[in-house]
Amino acid sequence: MSGVQTGVKICGITEEAGLEACMEYGADWVGFVFFERSPRYINALQAKALAARVTGCIKKVGLFVRPDDAVLERVLDQVELDILQLYTTPERALQIQAKFGRPVWLSIPVASQTDLPRQCMVERLLIEPKPPTDATRPGGNAQRLNWDLLHGWKPAYSWMLAGGLNPENVGQAVAVTGAPAVDVSSGVESAPGVKSPDAIARFIHNARTSAVG
Repeated sequence: MSGVQTGVKICGITEEAGLEACMEYGADWVGFVFFERSPRYINALQAKALAARVTGCIKKVGLFVRPDDAVLERVLDQVELDILQLYTTPERALQIQAKFGRPVWLSIPVASQTDLPRQCMVERLLIEPKPPTDATRPGGNAQRLNWDLLHGWKPAYSWMLAGGLNPENVGQAVAVTGAPAVDVSSGVESAPGVKSPDAIARFIHNARTSAVG
C-alpha cells in the first residue's frame, strides 16, 4: 500500500444527507456545482446553507464553467469557498486565481498521452476524459478515462483523477494510475443529484485501501 492516503473529493453535493456522509466517512473536499445545465446545480443561497454545515478539515470547492467575474463575485459574496474548480482556459484560470485570491483547480480533458500537460500554473489539475462531441456540459459525463494512459506518469505537480469512477472501480483506478486524489459525482448517486451515503462510504474506503502499482 502507498504510504500517502488518497485524497477524495465528492462533487455535486445538493442535499444534507450527502454532505453528512462526506463528513462522517472522511472526504477531503466537497464540491458545489454552479453550472445551471448540470443536474447537480445549486444556487448560491442553497450552497451557502450547505457550506455552513461543513465541519472539520473538509475544504469546500465551487465548480464553475467559463465564469465571468460577476458570476464568481455573486457566489463568493454568499458562499465561503476554499477552492475554485474551473472549466476554462489556462490563461483565464490564472487571471481568476490572481483576482480572487483563492486556489484554482483546472480541468484538463484527455484522450491520449499527448494531452497530458507538462506543467501546472494553478494549484491542481483535474485529469478526466474528453466529453463526447454531443455533450451538453463539460466534465467526465460518467465516462471512464483509459487509465493505461496514466500508467507510470508522475508529474511534478498536484493532480486528481476524475471521470467514470465509482465504488467498484476506484481501487483499480488508483492502483493503475497512481492518482494522488480522486473525484466522483454521479458514481456515488442513487438518482441524479442525490448522493448515496452507502456509496460514499464504500468509495472513500476503496480509494484508500488500494495498493498503488
